[in-house]
Amino acid sequence: MLEANPTDSFLNHALALEYIKLGEDQQARILFETLLTREPGYVGSYYHIAKLHERIGETEKAIYWYEKGMETAKQAGDNHAFGELRSAYEELTF
Repeated sequence: MLEANPTDSFLNHALALEYIKLGEDQQARILFETLLTREPGYVGSYYHIAKLHERIGETEKAIYWYEKGMETAKQAGDNHAFGELRSAYEELTF
């Protein structure tokens, strides 16, 4: 499916999650960053890229993605995603 539709955000997001499961964080990071550059309103990817950076000890990058995700979720009116991002952000920063 991805070969037929290489810019499909859902498919790229799903593939990035599979890379995380396989321990291939670099590949996942590249996919998430590419996806969010192309479609910054794809709110669901912010949490996962931030968690990835948090897990590998890149705290400043994790904070950046949580903040960017909260801003995007708020603009989209996605209160659920905003709450999840804020909770993870606060857990990391407080």
